[in-house]
Amino acid sequence: MNVEQNYDLESLKKKVEKQVKENKIIIYMKGTADFPRCGFSSQAVNVLKTLNMPFMSVDVLSDDPLWTALEEYTQWPTVPQIFINGEFIGGCDIITEIYERGELEALAAGKK
Repeated sequence: MNVEQNYDLESLKKKVEKQVKENKIIIYMKGTADFPRCGFSSQAVNVLKTLNMPFMSVDVLSDDPLWTALEEYTQWPTVPQIFINGEFIGGCDIITEIYERGELEALAAGKK
């Protein structure tokens, strides 16, 4: 990787960090919240919708370099990736488990 590509990766990681800080709930996914393009993304969106809270979705399929930066930022190789209150929560399985335990609302409200 040359220096220019490394700089781009760093600037994209800063973009991810900015998005995470500026949005209470954000999901990086395949597709959009309205049109998920994989089953895991669809399930994660359905779980987030139970909160009745706004959330931002980012389609990593439309921005491959951002997907690479996201993987570097979280050290997590798959999507969806969900952040709540600036904290990386995990993927579909983890958000579903938190929901099934009845802990998702408290997490979103900032009450761990």
